[in-house]
Amino acid sequence: MNLLLRPQVHGLEHVPSTGPAILASNHLSFLDPVLLPVAVPRPVSFLAKAEYFTAPGPLGRAMAAFFRAIHQIPLDRSGGQRSAGALEAARAVLAEGQLLGIYPEGHAIPGRAAAPAQARGWPGSHWRRGCPSCRWR
Repeated sequence: MNLLLRPQVHGLEHVPSTGPAILASNHLSFLDPVLLPVAVPRPVSFLAKAEYFTAPGPLGRAMAAFFRAIHQIPLDRSGGQRSAGALEAARAVLAEGQLLGIYPEGHAIPGRAAAPAQARGWPGSHWRRGCPSCRWR
């Protein structure tokens, strides 16, 4: 896939070889949840919008199965209690010493240059506690 689409990933040298880390990426395309995990030398679970897991029909079920197979975590972006399960799953990924991927902007912004990751809210609290974070694009 890398040869066909030639994604440019900057910052892989900052991904630790072991232990938990948060990878923050700008989100340029709907293909990012597929391409970025392939580019990282370790398994990474990304928070992904819940709609990828709830689309109707055979195509929707296939898409949900695919995103589960590549360890994406469904996130209800309306916030509050609706996102609690996803945030707990994300905490578990980090507690297990794995990589967690996030898109700080929350949605794809095609063609946009990398935006600085905002260390606010839940991900920011992990950064402040010393969980390594990597910004890539």
